[in-house]
Amino acid sequence: MVGDPRFNDGKEDGALRTIGEVADALGIKQHVLRYWEQQFPMLKPLKRSGGRRYYRPEDVRIVDTIDRLVNREGYTLRGARQALAGGLPMAPLLAATPARQAARSAPDILPHLKAIRGKLAAALD
Repeated sequence: MVGDPRFNDGKEDGALRTIGEVADALGIKQHVLRYWEQQFPMLKPLKRSGGRRYYRPEDVRIVDTIDRLVNREGYTLRGARQALAGGLPMAPLLAATPARQAARSAPDILPHLKAIRGKLAAALD
């Protein structure tokens, strides 16, 4: 994460970061990061003696992408895993989120909803 202001810790951009540093900078709990390591095979931080985890910049990018897909764009873990495993560029993924699909189809469904509302109102009279 070159020049990422969330990592204003005095380390070089390419430095390894502990799980605590990544958790604090991205606002994600450490146990969630450990769980994501199990769920996303492409997320493989280095493990040193004692099992201590060190995240490389590419690991941090993956974590940031997972967080965006799951917590801001509404993907399930399975959907986010498939999106990352497919190697698809993120721009098409953004266009295909469920909320964006619903927003695009909303103008088409509006006349139908108004017709249903009219029928319900007539039934209540």
